[in-house]
Amino acid sequence: MNRLIVGLIMVSCVLGANAQQHPREATEWIVSYSFNANKSDLPRVLLIGDSICNQYRDEVKTALAGRAYVTFFATSKCLNDASYMTALSFLLDEHPYAVVHFNNGLHSLGSDRANWEKNLRAALHLIQQKAPKAKLIWAQSTPLKSPELTARAKELNAIAARVTTAEKIPVNDLFSLMDPLSRETYWSVTYHYKKEGVQILGKAVSACCLNALGLTPATAEDAKKTLDAAATATGPAGKLK
Repeated sequence: MNRLIVGLIMVSCVLGANAQQHPREATEWIVSYSFNANKSDLPRVLLIGDSICNQYRDEVKTALAGRAYVTFFATSKCLNDASYMTALSFLLDEHPYAVVHFNNGLHSLGSDRANWEKNLRAALHLIQQKAPKAKLIWAQSTPLKSPELTARAKELNAIAARVTTAEKIPVNDLFSLMDPLSRETYWSVTYHYKKEGVQILGKAVSACCLNALGLTPATAEDAKKTLDAAATATGPAGKLK
C-alpha cells in the first residue's frame, strides 16, 4: 500500500471524529508561511493556532533565527470544523518538524465541549502519527478582554489540560501568563494584543520552543543570516510580509 493511500485512510479515519459540524463563521480564513522553506540544515518548528499565533509568529521567527526555521499555520477553523483535519494534515506533510507548538480554542468558544475534546484527541494523535519525531507541546488558549469569554476559554483549557495530562503532552500555559495583566494596557480589542502583549507571548513561545530543542538563542550575526535568507523577491523590497 503506497504512502498516498495510507495517508488518505489516516485522514479519513481522523475526519470520522467530526460527527458534528461546527457552524461556520461569516468569514473563515487560513494563513500559513514557511520561512526558509528551501532550507533543511536547521530543525523546523511548526506553530499552530489562530490570530493570536498570527500575532506572535514574527517574534518567534526572529527569536529562533539561526537555531531553527519556523512554519506557522493560523486559522479561524474550530477543531469541530470538518475540514480542519484536512488542512492540518497538509501542513504536517510539508516538512519534517522537530517541534510542534499547537493551540486551538478561541474560535471554539461556543463549540460543543464533548465533540471538541474528541477532536482535540484526534488532532493530537494525527500530529503524533505524521510527525513522530517532533516534540509536541500544547499551548493553552489566551484570556480575553471580556470576562464572559475568558470564562469560556478557561472551560476549554480545563478540557485540554485533562487530555494533555492523560496523553503526557507538555503544556505552555499562555493563559496563566497573560491573565494577570491589565486588559487596558495589553489588549487592543477583545481577542488581540497590543505590541507589548505580543512581545510577551512571542518571548514565552520562543523560550518554550528553544527549551524543547535544547538550544539557546543564536548570535546576532547567525540570526541575521537566517532572516536575510528568508527574503523573497515576491515581497516588498524582497522581504516577506
